[in-house]
Amino acid sequence: MPSSPALVSIVDDDAFVRNALRRLLRSAGYSVEAHSSGPALLQSIQDHVPDCILLDLHMPEMNGFEVQAELRHRGIQAPVVIVTGQGTPERCKRALSNGAFAFICKPIDATDLLAAISGALMSQRA
Repeated sequence: MPSSPALVSIVDDDAFVRNALRRLLRSAGYSVEAHSSGPALLQSIQDHVPDCILLDLHMPEMNGFEVQAELRHRGIQAPVVIVTGQGTPERCKRALSNGAFAFICKPIDATDLLAAISGALMSQRA
C-alpha cells in the first residue's frame, strides 16, 4: 500500500511566492497547503499538523519568530524551514536556535529548498 505524500505548509504573505512554492513542491510530489499569515497556519493546525512548515520571517500580524514560538508553545513537532528575503547571520542564528531545521534566503534555489525539506522530513522519521 503506497503511503500518501508528505504535507508541506507554506506560510508567506506574498501570493506570488506562495504560488511559486506550491507549484515547485507539487511537482516534487508533495501535498501542499498555503497560508498567507501565521494566524492562518495556527488555525489550520487545530485540524491537522503538516509534516513540514515553510515559514517566512517578515509578515504582518505575526512574524516568523512569533509563529515559531507559538508552535513550540503548542508542542507542534513539525520541522520548520525558514525562507526569508531578509536573511542576516543574526536572524539565521535566532531561527536555528529556536528550532528551525534550515534557513534559506530568497531568491530561493529550488534544489536547496527541496534538499532542506527532504532532510527535515527524514529528521522526523529518525
